[in-house]
Amino acid sequence: MTSTTSQAGYPVQLTGELDPNLSRWLWLVKMFLAIPHYVVLAFLWVAFLITTVIAAFAILFTGRYPRSLFDFNVGVLRWNWRVGFYVYAALGTDRYPPFTLARTDYPADFDIAYPEHLSRGLVLAKWLLAIPHLIIVILIAGDLLLYPWTTSTGWSSGFQLAGGYSVLNLLVVIAGFFLLITGQYPHALFDLLIGINRWLYRVLTYVALMRDEYPPFRLDQGQYEPADVDPDRPATTPALVRTPA
Repeated sequence: MTSTTSQAGYPVQLTGELDPNLSRWLWLVKMFLAIPHYVVLAFLWVAFLITTVIAAFAILFTGRYPRSLFDFNVGVLRWNWRVGFYVYAALGTDRYPPFTLARTDYPADFDIAYPEHLSRGLVLAKWLLAIPHLIIVILIAGDLLLYPWTTSTGWSSGFQLAGGYSVLNLLVVIAGFFLLITGQYPHALFDLLIGINRWLYRVLTYVALMRDEYPPFRLDQGQYEPADVDPDRPATTPALVRTPA
């Protein structure tokens, strides 16, 4: 498995093509359908952390990210993005994600251009340098919107904080309700979600030591990376994508 991302533009490439025939109701059960992926990803993320630590030492001593570890970690991020695109990060397709680290023809894709050389000194500083980005990531993807639930016991009754939604989760749920009620996915909302995810994955790539280029402070919205836009591709003109009942 090799990384084949074009060097044009930012070296982290995240794309997602919106399915024009999304089901109105399938998004309500996708969280359950994706459970096998969650199990696999739990193990993959543990492996990702281990390989990142090993890669950190390799970069510190040699200035290079071992290619086999790099390709594996790109595959983990790619797998994670495909599952996110299917369910909790975009609801952009009804096509079930494949169980593979490799690139496929799935409508969501992720890739990183392999760096021939990485700074040894930045290995110890990237987490600190990324703090401004990490604050934004926490505000967008952290569970900040808490909701209460009523409790009643023999000693007390009242409200407790049970959990919450991130801003990203809330936007995806809004998109789901548009699908359920109108059969339409607002194209502007989809573009915003892709832009948010693109920002999150760029930051993750940086703090995971996979590139030295500092992530830009911008939302590159839309399903394709700015450098990947095909000038011959017809523009999407409708504001909403209609789906069958």
